[in-house]
Amino acid sequence: MARLSIFPLAGAILFPGMPLPLHIFEPRYRALVSDAMARDRRIGMVQPSGDGDTPSLYQIGCVGRIAEVEAMEDGRYNLVLEGVSLFRIVRELQVTTPFRQVEAELLPMVDEDLLSLGRRASLEQESRRFAELQGYAVDWDAVGRLDDESLVNGIAQIAPFDVAAKQALLEAPDLEQRAELIIQLMQFFGRHDGEDRVTLQ
Repeated sequence: MARLSIFPLAGAILFPGMPLPLHIFEPRYRALVSDAMARDRRIGMVQPSGDGDTPSLYQIGCVGRIAEVEAMEDGRYNLVLEGVSLFRIVRELQVTTPFRQVEAELLPMVDEDLLSLGRRASLEQESRRFAELQGYAVDWDAVGRLDDESLVNGIAQIAPFDVAAKQALLEAPDLEQRAELIIQLMQFFGRHDGEDRVTLQ
């Protein structure tokens, strides 16, 4: 169990071992970063599941450790979080801080197996098609050199899917099922064009 200060951010998910760059500008989250730097450098990244100033939250998120920080003169921060562990929210705590805190269960790490050759090929093929439809410039040689876990989780983090889809990717039980879900989502969202083009929340 752990007490976590949380940063609810729609459309942003983090996986253990993966980096996530963030620009922090809201006063309450600037306070969160200051507090984290003074304590254990940990921030709980979790998606809101509702609207409003204090939205309801999805239960599953990821603890990120502040690996890099740039403090700007006006109080803003540029951060790079490195994913440490998935967590499940047990309850939200009553606190006086401007940022929210929860009691959470840290989930055990899962040893990820390799993708089947067919799944890897399908994922790369669908990624190329999706990137072309969205007008993205991608270094495919660099993509081809990524290990399976970095490829799958990297796509899951940066792909411009909606909040529910992002959460489904985070909660996928293993790498193979996460890769299959990415393929399905790319096929679905890749049908949209023009004003319906999917953008990161």
